[in-house]
Amino acid sequence: MFGGMNLPATSRSLGRAILIVLDSVGCGEAPDAPSYGDQGADTLGNLSRRVGGLKLPNLQALGLGHLTPIAGVPPVDRPRGAFGRMREASAGKDTTTGHWELCGLPLEHAFPTYPHGFPEEMLAPFRAAVGRGVLGNRPASGTAILDELGEEHLRTGDLIVYTSADSVFQIAAHEEKVPLPELYRACEVARRLCDDRGIGRVIARPFVGSPGAFRRTYNRRDFAMPPPAPTVLDHIQQAGLPVVGIGKIWDIFAGHGVGENIHTEGNADGLEHTLKAMEQFPEGLIFVNLVDFDMLYGHRRDPAGYARALTDFDAFLPSLLKALGPRDLVMLTADHGNDPTFPGTDHTREDVPLLAFGAAGGDFDLGSKGAADLGLRRGFYDVAQTLCDGFGLPAWAHGQSILPHIHS
Repeated sequence: MFGGMNLPATSRSLGRAILIVLDSVGCGEAPDAPSYGDQGADTLGNLSRRVGGLKLPNLQALGLGHLTPIAGVPPVDRPRGAFGRMREASAGKDTTTGHWELCGLPLEHAFPTYPHGFPEEMLAPFRAAVGRGVLGNRPASGTAILDELGEEHLRTGDLIVYTSADSVFQIAAHEEKVPLPELYRACEVARRLCDDRGIGRVIARPFVGSPGAFRRTYNRRDFAMPPPAPTVLDHIQQAGLPVVGIGKIWDIFAGHGVGENIHTEGNADGLEHTLKAMEQFPEGLIFVNLVDFDMLYGHRRDPAGYARALTDFDAFLPSLLKALGPRDLVMLTADHGNDPTFPGTDHTREDVPLLAFGAAGGDFDLGSKGAADLGLRRGFYDVAQTLCDGFGLPAWAHGQSILPHIHS
């Protein structure tokens, strides 16, 4: 493709891109939300009204309040970032689909789901290969099923298997009953069985504690189906630029196109690692997933916790701005919604924010140039096209770059 050769700096308008996925921070129902049972979903809007308003001054200054009515975060006269909404072109509302499309790979058909649990012809060889029984085998909230079956799991050693509205085969086990290496090996067995059925992810869900006080740990691992075609991550790597994955990025892409894999234990840890990666990697792509919005607060339908996580992220932004170089571009977005005020515990089919900005006085500083309203972007893959444009790579097959709107 590009022969692994370094691109000359003169062919690149970007020195470095920092792409941060605020996992599940949607900004209003997509037109097809009713077909997913998600009519009325609006993660940011509904959440803000439920908690009596949000205070997010830094995100507000970037233009967040222009995307959907957010109590406490009204529009501002002169946003210092470019702002827009992105609408997913792919079917589905899961993590893998959203991240793959951000990196230029849309899916024509949604991954298969199992609303009635997995068939016996899958579970029989799974049990035989791992040498343990199975509990559950149905769609469930990841915390509720621990309360329900955790004690029996401790007594029998059987693995808790469950799914959701996403294409996931999830395996929960207590870390003192099933050592982590054994749990991960069980997930590798499940991954092989899921490959033939096109299931998006197998997820290890380790937990600790005692009955009535179980809690999941950050030793979670995702075993994803490899992308069926190259993504923009592969192309950036082949151009001789580093790609750093922070959080579950490496897992989502099964390692394809990701050179550095940095494990994190929640949002705060992920943000700390982001700043450290910026010190270590002066060029290329730093790709971050902040999982707590989704895992701790969206799925658990915790509006107050979700609001605190947004406030904490907002407070981090000045540190990020201070660390930026003059040719750095930050893009903040999401992979789907997960409205914590909505019925159920599943993701919600929503548009997602796109906020883009650079260092004060840098090439992507809009403070002196006026607002850049990016409007509605019809495909998450506009992010991939922007990266190709910025790094001087051949144009991607899908999408429109936002750089002409923000680069002088």
